[in-house]
Amino acid sequence: MTDAGCVRRDTCRLCGNGDLSLVIELTPTPPANAFVTDSQLNEEQAVFPLDVFFCESCAHLQLLDVVDPSVLFENYVYVSGTAPAFVKHFDEYAETVINKFVGAVNGKLALDIGSNDGTLLRAFQKRGMEVVGVDPARDIAAMATDAGVETKAAFFTPELARGIRREYTSAAVVTANNVFAHADDLRRIVEGIKAILADDGVFVFEVSYLVDVFEKTLFDTIYHEHLAYHSVKPLDRFFRENGMELFAAERVSSHGGSLRGFAQLAGGPNEADGSVGSLKSLEESLGLDNAETFKRFGGKVELVKRDLGRLLSGMKSQGKSVAGFGAPAKATTLMYHFGIGPTVVDFIVDDSPLKQGLFSPGMHIPVLPSQAIYDKKPDVVIILAWNFADAILANHKRFLDMGGTFIVPLPDIKVFSL
Repeated sequence: MTDAGCVRRDTCRLCGNGDLSLVIELTPTPPANAFVTDSQLNEEQAVFPLDVFFCESCAHLQLLDVVDPSVLFENYVYVSGTAPAFVKHFDEYAETVINKFVGAVNGKLALDIGSNDGTLLRAFQKRGMEVVGVDPARDIAAMATDAGVETKAAFFTPELARGIRREYTSAAVVTANNVFAHADDLRRIVEGIKAILADDGVFVFEVSYLVDVFEKTLFDTIYHEHLAYHSVKPLDRFFRENGMELFAAERVSSHGGSLRGFAQLAGGPNEADGSVGSLKSLEESLGLDNAETFKRFGGKVELVKRDLGRLLSGMKSQGKSVAGFGAPAKATTLMYHFGIGPTVVDFIVDDSPLKQGLFSPGMHIPVLPSQAIYDKKPDVVIILAWNFADAILANHKRFLDMGGTFIVPLPDIKVFSL
């Protein structure tokens, strides 16, 4: 079932060109975080296309089907503070940004777009900066505010940015992590950033990096919240065309491989350090400015689907029971496209209390605390949150000691057992 809460745009959201090629077709899914309660199990959930398009003008890769953002974000269930790896990542991130770009912090403001539970802002706050967050997830925004990180429960707009500037001051730092890929109208986001950023301020963002998605076959990072699959070449042009400069970029390890970009107002004080040019050269060497490259990528995804399907069907034919570990957004894409449904997976465990007791989007597989793999003793656990596989394997060695088997599906299929 599809739904009217989705519209298809016909131009590139970075450069506005209409010359777009369909390069990857994934199985339509419900919104990746649309978990349901037991009282909603009889309601059929709408699914939306996951068709990926390449812009022949600026080489930007994107979804054109835009699901109503209020459906996706106002009742969000992802919180970054539940993952120790992200708490550490954001703490180091704040330290780096302050040391490189802020210097003396007294009275200076850090604003985070899509601030979630305030994990990153707390890291700026404890180093002496004033902070304010913006996040449309009302419950999470209220939780962050109650915990001491003032958070506006709203979508970030130029109007909101101007209001925050009047209420506080201009921002020395504006951040947007794993959200700069979420917005359909990135030009208005940049207009808002320009409205609040100090003349010598810096905009820092992290997004899943297309180089990593391509090289590691991370197709499951494609879901409706992620409208854009960013690479440096189109972003560099986009910022220049919209009154800003991308002066530095680097690769970081989060989410299986991300891009951290540093931008400033046009004519700002930071000198380009050559990193933008280096990454553009890397992207060109991989053919990321060519639609055919992504059509071949779709073929690679089908090979992983075939191999994982054979592995799981072989285990099921031996009478083995299977559970999933982790209920991240990416699991929805992986499970739908690979056909890993309730006939394969009996239950999923996740460490987030916000997801425990709910049922997975569309497939309605129960989500339980991680203790369930010891109580219910499945034979096999497939790690759906594969980017945390090392930590999960280390924390749950006891499951292996009990004779269990872990499967990591991506970037390469790996099987762990004693």
